[in-house]
Amino acid sequence: MSSTVELTKENFDQTVTDNEFVLIDFWADWCGPCKQFAPVYEKAAEENPDLVFGKVDTEAQPELAAAFGIQSIPTLMIVRDQVAVFAQPGALPEAALTDVIGQARNLDMEDVRKAIAEQQAQQPQNSE
Repeated sequence: MSSTVELTKENFDQTVTDNEFVLIDFWADWCGPCKQFAPVYEKAAEENPDLVFGKVDTEAQPELAAAFGIQSIPTLMIVRDQVAVFAQPGALPEAALTDVIGQARNLDMEDVRKAIAEQQAQQPQNSE
């Protein structure tokens, strides 16, 4: 049984909103490195049952890939408290994925939010 969730434009927002920590693997069936990364990602999902591991098939969900500016796959993204704290293209080896998960777990989200607020304060405001 897969411990990963297939993310679609229908369930993506809900999944990210309802869960404190979501890892997202942007992939496609034709992508060799994606297929190599899949078992590493699956194993990490089994070893971290408290986290949500999602997969976005960029062929089936082009809107999601476009919304996140995905240029190459696989791309791993980590979202904590609805903030993207990590995004990197390329198939990570198991040790690197474990390390990235550990670093994301140890982030002080209050500090992250402060840094984001400071960055936004320095940018010119555009009315939306």
